[in-house]
Parts: sequence; C-alpha cells; structure tokens
Amino acid sequence: MLEAELRRKQAEKGLLLMTHVVLGYPSFDETRRVVGAMVEAGTDMIELQIPFSEPLADGPVIAHANQKALAAGATVDRCFELATELAREFPIPFLFMTYFNIPFRRGVERFVEDTKAAGLRGVIVADLPPEEGDAFYGTMNRAGLAPVFFFSPRSTDARLAEIAPHARGFVYCVARTGVTGAVTEFAALDSYLARCRRATSLPIALGFGVKSKKDIDSLRGKIDIAVIGSQVIRVLDERGAAAVGPFIRSLQA
Repeated sequence: MLEAELRRKQAEKGLLLMTHVVLGYPSFDETRRVVGAMVEAGTDMIELQIPFSEPLADGPVIAHANQKALAAGATVDRCFELATELAREFPIPFLFMTYFNIPFRRGVERFVEDTKAAGLRGVIVADLPPEEGDAFYGTMNRAGLAPVFFFSPRSTDARLAEIAPHARGFVYCVARTGVTGAVTEFAALDSYLARCRRATSLPIALGFGVKSKKDIDSLRGKIDIAVIGSQVIRVLDERGAAAVGPFIRSLQA
C-alpha cells in the first residue's frame, strides 16, 4: 500500500518530497532526464501530469508547460508509455495527475487498468470530487490504486470529514485558494493544517507555493510531504535540465 510505503520512508527521513513533471514537456526525452535527476537527487515520489488543454487548477507556469507539451504532440498513449518505463526504472512511487476529461475519454476501466499495468501507485484528479466520481474511484479502489483527494483552506470541517474517508495513500492539502505557483504565507497555515490532521489519519502533503528550502524548513513537523511543482518547471525553463538535480538537493540540505 502507498500509505505504508510513505510511512516507512517518513520514519527514515522525516519530511518527504514529492515533485511534479508535465509529461512531454519540453519533450519526452527531457522528461525522462528530469525524472532521473530528481530521483538521483533524493525526491521520494513524483506526480506525472498528463497534459490537458484546460488545466484549471494550475497556474501560468504549469499551464504553459501543458500547452507546450500538447503543441509538441504529447498524447495520452505516449504518456502511458513513458510512465511505464519510468516506473520500471526508478524505485519510487509514481502517480498520475490529470483532469477527469482524460480518464473519461479513454474510458474509466481502461484508464485504471492501464495505470495499474504501468506500475503507478495512484491518481490525482484535480476536478473530480468524491460525490461525482463513484465509478472512477470505485474502479481505482478495486484495482488497489490510491485515489488522492484535495483539502482546501476554505473547506469546512464538515467538508473535510466528507472527503477524508474516500482518500487512500495520502491527502493533498492545498496551501491556499487559487492556482499553483503563486506566493503562499506558510506561517499562517497552522490552524488549517491542524484541521486537516483532525480530519484524516493519512499522511498529509502540502503544495501550491512551496518553492524553496526556507519554505520546506518552515513546514517540518507540520506536514508529511512537501510538494514542489511550479518551481521545478521554472528551474528547468531558466537553467535547463542539468540544474534540476542540484535544485532538488538544495531543498533537502
């Protein structure tokens, strides 16, 4: 189970790190190099985003990467091919991140079967709440894959309690309302994170605005997994793939 694996890693390492790539950005070969650099640098888990034309939860950096990947010819089939190769090559958990249009168009059963066959451990669907996703999440659970759900600062305690029983593996806590990549004030999150802890016994990840060692150090002892998304793509865009590994190492020094 993904949760058990994360607990074991956390016992050894403390705060874990989940990073993010957009499959096919800037190319599939480059995605492979970036993932290899991340794993070698010590990332604990990677979410592989299947590019989508309307990534509504993502800010301009990741949205741009989605558009460029699609323009370069990224397809869902090619994403599955690379995900399969990555999961076979690297000994860390990989998850898909996407929007529900992708599994809907592929067919829920086929999408879940292919995800399991690829060796991935779960799926993060940014726009599918539990009450609208019975078929998809039920199929995920039967396949032994972890459906990862979001908590939001605007969620009431009652809403957190509704979402929590559906989650497996970990819960992804959004650091603020809005899209990925903008500035977040982490010192103001204590009461929100305490509400998240009360709502679930699963490990909690925090993302949306985590971008530096200072951010990560401020979160130690408060969360289980720090999520770095947009900042990895900024580093890739500004300094190239060779800079990604040193950047990941710098976060954990």
